[in-house]
Amino acid sequence: MNQNEIKALVGKSAVEKLVKSGMKLGLGTGSTALPAVRHVGLLLKEGKLTNIKAVSTSLQTSIECEKWGIPLYTLNSGEIGGRLDLAIDGADEVDGRHWCTKGGGGALLIEKITAYASASFCVVVDESKVVENLGLKFPVPLEVIPEARRTVTLTLEKMGAGVILREALRKAGPVITEHGNILLDITFKNPVNCEELETECNRIPGVVENGFFTRLRPVVFIGHSDGSVEIKQ
Repeated sequence: MNQNEIKALVGKSAVEKLVKSGMKLGLGTGSTALPAVRHVGLLLKEGKLTNIKAVSTSLQTSIECEKWGIPLYTLNSGEIGGRLDLAIDGADEVDGRHWCTKGGGGALLIEKITAYASASFCVVVDESKVVENLGLKFPVPLEVIPEARRTVTLTLEKMGAGVILREALRKAGPVITEHGNILLDITFKNPVNCEELETECNRIPGVVENGFFTRLRPVVFIGHSDGSVEIKQ
């Protein structure tokens, strides 16, 4: 199977295994999460799921939900009440402790708020995203107030991180998040304590949120090229 087929398979598998009628459901962002969104929409159209109340983590996901007729709410909606039953999302990297990094698609702030507001969290990935140590190969993003770009960069460099301002691909200048902030992508040369870094990065003035997800132990669905899906509790 190619990578797109693996992503579709693993998203479908997670939805069929975990999503139940009546759930308050967080729906993630990115190329692995969107197949799960589409499968929720398909099951709703077929009547196999009912009374789903979804919370989207990005404009991209909201548009996909609209296409599939998935009812959308916010965490502040009275019907949601600030808590979700389940959130399903992709990840940039996942390690053996089920810690992960997210934010390659630039939606890490709402992704983290949504995941941490959920009773259960599910991560769907293809086998290439499973690593021994986070942040050595794929960068970990931080959403940062634009005025703090330089001060945050200097602090991160003192912490041993390599720091790059994320530039847009089809516009001039940096990527701007849906909340008007910039993204700094960081990598490390040696293994780091991700649990400590999740806290320490957020203590830097000007940092809104970072892409380390260590406070949850999600169930991880891993899609393999042979067509199998591995489930790690």
